Amino acid sequence: MDIEALILGILENNLAWLLLAALVVILIIKSVKIVPQSEQHVVERFGRLRSVLGPGINMIVPFIDRIAHKISILERQLPTASQDAITRDNVLTQVDTSVFYRITEPEKTVYRIRDVDSAISTTVAGIVRAEIGKMDLDEVQANRNSLIETIKSTVEQAVDDWGIEVTRAEILDVNLDAATRAAMMQQLNAERARRAQVTEAEGSKRAVELAADAELYASEQTAKARRVLAEAEAYATQVVAVAINENGIEAAQYQIALKQVEAVGEMSRGAGNQTIVIPSETLAAFGDAFKLLKGRT
Repeated sequence: MDIEALILGILENNLAWLLLAALVVILIIKSVKIVPQSEQHVVERFGRLRSVLGPGINMIVPFIDRIAHKISILERQLPTASQDAITRDNVLTQVDTSVFYRITEPEKTVYRIRDVDSAISTTVAGIVRAEIGKMDLDEVQANRNSLIETIKSTVEQAVDDWGIEVTRAEILDVNLDAATRAAMMQQLNAERARRAQVTEAEGSKRAVELAADAELYASEQTAKARRVLAEAEAYATQVVAVAINENGIEAAQYQIALKQVEAVGEMSRGAGNQTIVIPSETLAAFGDAFKLLKGRT
Protein backbone atom coordinates (compact mmCIF):
# COMPACT_ATOMS: atom_id res chain seq x y z
CA MET A 1 0.00 0.00 0.00
CA ASP A 2 2.82 2.38 0.72
CA ILE A 3 4.23 1.80 -2.75
CA GLU A 4 0.92 2.55 -4.39
CA ALA A 5 0.56 5.74 -2.37
CA LEU A 6 4.04 6.81 -3.38
CA ILE A 7 3.30 6.23 -7.05
CA LEU A 8 0.04 8.14 -6.80
CA GLY A 9 1.83 11.03 -5.09
CA ILE A 10 4.46 11.20 -7.82
CA LEU A 11 1.80 11.14 -10.52
CA GLU A 12 -0.16 13.88 -8.80
CA ASN A 13 2.91 16.10 -8.54
CA ASN A 14 3.91 15.47 -12.18
CA LEU A 15 0.36 16.11 -13.36
CA ALA A 16 0.44 19.47 -11.69
CA TRP A 17 3.64 20.31 -13.48
CA LEU A 18 2.27 18.99 -16.76
CA LEU A 19 -0.82 21.11 -16.36
CA LEU A 20 1.31 24.13 -15.53
CA ALA A 21 3.50 23.53 -18.58
CA ALA A 22 0.45 23.11 -20.80
CA LEU A 23 -0.96 26.36 -19.43
CA VAL A 24 2.30 28.17 -20.18
CA VAL A 25 2.31 26.84 -23.72
CA ILE A 26 -1.29 27.93 -24.21
CA LEU A 27 -0.50 31.42 -22.88
CA ILE A 28 2.45 31.74 -25.23
CA ILE A 29 0.38 30.62 -28.20
CA LYS A 30 -2.39 33.02 -27.26
CA SER A 31 -0.04 35.94 -26.71
CA VAL A 32 1.97 35.60 -29.91
CA LYS A 33 0.22 36.77 -33.09
CA ILE A 34 1.73 36.58 -36.56
CA VAL A 35 0.19 39.07 -38.99
CA PRO A 36 0.62 38.53 -42.78
CA GLN A 37 2.22 41.24 -44.90
CA SER A 38 -1.05 42.12 -46.60
CA GLU A 39 -3.08 42.57 -43.41
CA GLN A 40 -3.45 44.62 -40.26
CA HIS A 41 -5.25 43.33 -37.17
CA VAL A 42 -7.35 45.44 -34.84
CA VAL A 43 -7.02 44.44 -31.16
CA GLU A 44 -9.77 45.09 -28.61
CA ARG A 45 -9.56 44.86 -24.81
CA PHE A 46 -12.87 44.47 -23.04
CA GLY A 47 -14.68 45.72 -26.14
CA ARG A 48 -12.56 48.82 -26.69
CA LEU A 49 -9.83 49.55 -29.23
CA ARG A 50 -6.46 48.56 -27.82
CA SER A 51 -4.03 48.64 -30.78
CA VAL A 52 -3.47 47.81 -34.44
CA LEU A 53 -1.01 45.02 -35.20
CA GLY A 54 1.20 45.41 -38.24
CA PRO A 55 2.77 42.65 -40.36
CA GLY A 56 5.14 40.33 -38.47
CA ILE A 57 5.28 38.90 -34.93
CA ASN A 58 3.20 40.75 -32.32
CA MET A 59 2.43 40.20 -28.62
CA ILE A 60 -0.93 40.63 -26.88
CA VAL A 61 -2.27 39.83 -23.42
CA PRO A 62 -4.01 36.48 -23.71
CA PHE A 63 -7.63 36.11 -22.58
CA ILE A 64 -7.82 39.88 -22.16
CA ASP A 65 -6.93 41.14 -25.62
CA ARG A 66 -8.52 39.68 -28.74
CA ILE A 67 -8.24 40.12 -32.50
CA ALA A 68 -11.53 41.81 -33.35
CA HIS A 69 -10.94 42.60 -37.05
CA LYS A 70 -8.54 41.35 -39.68
CA ILE A 71 -8.28 44.06 -42.36
CA SER A 72 -6.67 43.57 -45.77
CA ILE A 73 -4.55 46.54 -46.81
CA LEU A 74 -4.38 45.48 -50.46
CA GLU A 75 -5.75 47.82 -53.10
CA ARG A 76 -9.39 47.13 -53.87
CA GLN A 77 -11.58 47.87 -56.86
CA LEU A 78 -15.21 48.74 -56.49
CA PRO A 79 -17.60 47.06 -58.93
CA THR A 80 -18.38 49.18 -61.98
CA ALA A 81 -21.26 51.50 -61.12
CA SER A 82 -23.62 53.33 -63.48
CA GLN A 83 -25.38 56.52 -62.48
CA ASP A 84 -27.57 58.95 -64.37
CA ALA A 85 -26.40 62.55 -64.59
CA ILE A 86 -27.77 65.62 -66.38
CA THR A 87 -25.33 68.02 -68.00
CA ARG A 88 -25.57 71.79 -67.86
CA ASP A 89 -27.20 71.82 -71.33
CA ASN A 90 -29.88 69.38 -70.09
CA VAL A 91 -28.60 66.18 -71.72
CA LEU A 92 -29.28 62.95 -69.80
CA THR A 93 -26.16 60.78 -69.60
CA GLN A 94 -25.33 57.46 -68.01
CA VAL A 95 -21.83 57.43 -66.59
CA ASP A 96 -19.96 54.20 -65.80
CA THR A 97 -17.32 54.68 -63.11
CA SER A 98 -14.86 52.56 -61.19
CA VAL A 99 -12.84 53.47 -58.09
CA PHE A 100 -9.71 51.89 -56.61
CA TYR A 101 -8.90 52.36 -52.92
CA ARG A 102 -6.96 50.90 -50.01
CA ILE A 103 -7.43 51.02 -46.24
CA THR A 104 -4.61 52.88 -44.52
CA GLU A 105 -6.05 53.33 -41.00
CA PRO A 106 -8.12 50.26 -40.07
CA GLU A 107 -9.08 51.67 -36.67
CA LYS A 108 -11.05 54.43 -38.44
CA THR A 109 -12.54 52.14 -41.05
CA VAL A 110 -13.98 49.54 -38.67
CA TYR A 111 -15.37 52.01 -36.13
CA ARG A 112 -16.67 54.82 -38.37
CA ILE A 113 -18.29 53.12 -41.32
CA ARG A 114 -20.16 49.84 -41.62
CA ASP A 115 -20.15 49.10 -45.39
CA VAL A 116 -17.10 50.68 -47.00
CA ASP A 117 -17.85 49.71 -50.61
CA SER A 118 -21.43 50.94 -50.47
CA ALA A 119 -20.42 54.19 -48.80
CA ILE A 120 -17.74 54.95 -51.39
CA SER A 121 -20.09 54.06 -54.27
CA THR A 122 -22.75 56.42 -52.94
CA THR A 123 -20.19 59.18 -52.49
CA VAL A 124 -18.82 58.73 -56.02
CA ALA A 125 -22.33 58.80 -57.52
CA GLY A 126 -23.16 62.10 -55.83
CA ILE A 127 -19.85 63.69 -56.85
CA VAL A 128 -20.21 62.53 -60.48
CA ARG A 129 -23.71 64.00 -60.75
CA ALA A 130 -22.57 67.29 -59.20
CA GLU A 131 -19.51 67.67 -61.43
CA ILE A 132 -21.25 66.71 -64.68
CA GLY A 133 -24.06 69.12 -63.85
CA LYS A 134 -21.49 71.93 -64.08
CA MET A 135 -20.41 71.01 -67.63
CA ASP A 136 -21.91 70.87 -71.12
CA LEU A 137 -21.95 67.54 -72.94
CA ASP A 138 -19.09 68.57 -75.25
CA GLU A 139 -16.98 69.51 -72.23
CA VAL A 140 -17.66 66.14 -70.60
CA GLN A 141 -16.34 64.36 -73.69
CA ALA A 142 -13.37 66.68 -74.23
CA ASN A 143 -12.26 67.11 -70.60
CA ARG A 144 -12.58 63.56 -69.32
CA ASN A 145 -9.10 63.51 -67.75
CA SER A 146 -9.67 66.69 -65.76
CA LEU A 147 -13.09 65.40 -64.71
CA ILE A 148 -11.49 62.17 -63.44
CA GLU A 149 -8.93 64.14 -61.42
CA THR A 150 -11.67 66.30 -59.93
CA ILE A 151 -13.73 63.25 -58.94
CA LYS A 152 -10.69 61.54 -57.40
CA SER A 153 -9.66 64.54 -55.29
CA THR A 154 -13.24 65.18 -54.14
CA VAL A 155 -13.76 61.54 -53.15
CA GLU A 156 -10.45 61.58 -51.25
CA GLN A 157 -11.63 64.52 -49.18
CA ALA A 158 -14.99 62.88 -48.52
CA VAL A 159 -13.56 59.53 -47.29
CA ASP A 160 -10.57 60.90 -45.40
CA ASP A 161 -12.33 60.38 -42.03
CA TRP A 162 -12.78 56.68 -42.86
CA GLY A 163 -9.05 55.92 -43.03
CA ILE A 164 -9.22 55.23 -46.78
CA GLU A 165 -6.88 56.30 -49.56
CA VAL A 166 -8.40 56.60 -53.06
CA THR A 167 -5.66 55.49 -55.43
CA ARG A 168 -7.44 55.86 -58.75
CA ALA A 169 -10.79 56.79 -60.28
CA GLU A 170 -11.91 55.98 -63.81
CA ILE A 171 -14.78 57.06 -66.06
CA LEU A 172 -15.23 53.98 -68.22
CA ASP A 173 -17.97 55.27 -70.51
CA VAL A 174 -20.49 58.07 -71.02
CA ASN A 175 -23.67 56.75 -72.63
CA LEU A 176 -26.49 58.79 -74.16
CA ASP A 177 -30.10 57.96 -74.91
CA ALA A 178 -31.10 57.02 -78.47
CA ALA A 179 -32.72 60.37 -79.31
CA THR A 180 -29.66 62.34 -78.24
CA ARG A 181 -27.32 60.04 -80.19
CA ALA A 182 -29.46 60.47 -83.32
CA ALA A 183 -29.42 64.26 -82.94
CA MET A 184 -25.65 64.26 -82.45
CA MET A 185 -25.20 62.06 -85.53
CA GLN A 186 -27.24 64.50 -87.63
CA GLN A 187 -25.17 67.37 -86.30
CA LEU A 188 -21.97 65.47 -87.09
CA ASN A 189 -23.09 64.73 -90.65
CA ALA A 190 -24.06 68.38 -91.16
CA GLU A 191 -20.66 69.50 -89.88
CA ARG A 192 -18.91 67.09 -92.24
CA ALA A 193 -20.95 68.38 -95.20
CA ARG A 194 -20.12 71.97 -94.23
CA ARG A 195 -16.41 71.18 -94.03
CA ALA A 196 -16.54 69.49 -97.44
CA GLN A 197 -18.20 72.55 -98.97
CA VAL A 198 -15.66 74.85 -97.36
CA THR A 199 -12.80 72.69 -98.65
CA GLU A 200 -14.28 72.68 -102.17
CA ALA A 201 -14.79 76.45 -102.08
CA GLU A 202 -11.24 77.00 -100.89
CA GLY A 203 -9.96 74.76 -103.69
CA SER A 204 -11.91 76.72 -106.31
CA LYS A 205 -10.67 79.99 -104.87
CA ARG A 206 -7.09 78.75 -104.95
CA ALA A 207 -7.48 77.60 -108.56
CA VAL A 208 -8.77 81.05 -109.57
CA GLU A 209 -5.90 82.70 -107.72
CA LEU A 210 -3.35 80.48 -109.47
CA ALA A 211 -4.92 81.15 -112.89
CA ALA A 212 -4.85 84.88 -112.22
CA ASP A 213 -1.23 84.65 -111.12
CA ALA A 214 -0.39 82.74 -114.32
CA GLU A 215 -2.10 85.36 -116.50
CA LEU A 216 -0.35 88.14 -114.63
CA TYR A 217 3.00 86.40 -115.08
CA ALA A 218 2.38 85.91 -118.80
CA SER A 219 1.40 89.56 -119.18
CA GLU A 220 4.51 90.67 -117.33
CA GLN A 221 6.73 88.49 -119.52
CA THR A 222 5.06 89.77 -122.72
CA ALA A 223 5.46 93.35 -121.56
CA LYS A 224 9.07 92.68 -120.67
CA ALA A 225 9.75 91.16 -124.13
CA ARG A 226 8.09 94.12 -125.84
CA ARG A 227 10.10 96.50 -123.72
CA VAL A 228 13.33 94.72 -124.68
CA LEU A 229 12.36 94.75 -128.37
CA ALA A 230 11.50 98.42 -128.17
CA GLU A 231 14.79 99.15 -126.48
CA ALA A 232 16.62 97.17 -129.21
CA GLU A 233 14.80 99.04 -131.98
CA ALA A 234 15.47 102.32 -130.27
CA TYR A 235 19.13 101.41 -129.98
CA ALA A 236 19.27 100.41 -133.65
CA THR A 237 17.59 103.67 -134.66
CA GLN A 238 20.06 105.54 -132.52
CA VAL A 239 22.95 103.72 -134.17
CA VAL A 240 21.58 104.52 -137.64
CA ALA A 241 21.07 108.11 -136.64
CA VAL A 242 24.64 108.35 -135.41
CA ALA A 243 25.91 106.73 -138.63
CA ILE A 244 23.91 109.16 -140.76
CA ASN A 245 25.15 112.02 -138.71
CA GLU A 246 28.75 110.87 -139.14
CA ASN A 247 28.71 109.55 -142.78
CA GLY A 248 25.88 111.48 -144.35
CA ILE A 249 23.45 110.08 -146.92
CA GLU A 250 25.69 107.16 -147.83
CA ALA A 251 25.03 105.46 -144.48
CA ALA A 252 21.29 105.76 -145.01
CA GLN A 253 21.56 104.30 -148.51
CA TYR A 254 23.67 101.46 -147.10
CA GLN A 255 21.02 100.58 -144.50
CA ILE A 256 18.23 100.69 -147.10
CA ALA A 257 20.20 98.45 -149.43
CA LEU A 258 20.77 95.92 -146.62
CA LYS A 259 17.06 95.83 -145.86
CA GLN A 260 16.29 95.23 -149.53
CA VAL A 261 18.82 92.40 -149.68
CA GLU A 262 17.28 90.79 -146.58
CA ALA A 263 13.79 91.08 -148.13
CA VAL A 264 14.88 89.39 -151.34
CA GLY A 265 16.56 86.64 -149.31
CA GLU A 266 13.35 85.99 -147.41
CA MET A 267 11.39 85.78 -150.66
CA SER A 268 13.85 83.30 -152.16
CA ARG A 269 13.51 80.94 -149.19
CA GLY A 270 9.84 80.33 -149.87
CA ALA A 271 8.51 76.85 -150.68
CA GLY A 272 8.34 75.58 -154.32
CA ASN A 273 9.84 76.92 -157.53
CA GLN A 274 9.63 80.66 -157.57
CA THR A 275 10.61 83.29 -160.06
CA ILE A 276 11.61 86.62 -158.63
CA VAL A 277 11.44 89.70 -160.81
CA ILE A 278 13.71 92.45 -159.63
CA PRO A 279 13.29 95.93 -161.17
CA SER A 280 16.37 97.57 -162.68
CA GLU A 281 16.19 100.32 -160.08
CA THR A 282 16.51 97.70 -157.36
CA LEU A 283 19.52 96.13 -159.07
CA ALA A 284 21.10 99.56 -159.29
CA ALA A 285 20.45 99.98 -155.59
CA PHE A 286 22.06 96.62 -154.93
CA GLY A 287 25.08 97.71 -156.91
CA ASP A 288 25.35 100.88 -154.91
CA ALA A 289 25.03 98.85 -151.68
CA PHE A 290 27.76 96.47 -152.76
CA LYS A 291 30.01 99.38 -153.67
CA LEU A 292 29.40 100.87 -150.24
CA LEU A 293 30.02 97.51 -148.60
CA LYS A 294 33.26 97.04 -150.64
CA GLY A 295 34.34 100.49 -149.76
CA ARG A 296 33.82 99.70 -146.03
CA THR A 297 35.78 96.47 -146.19
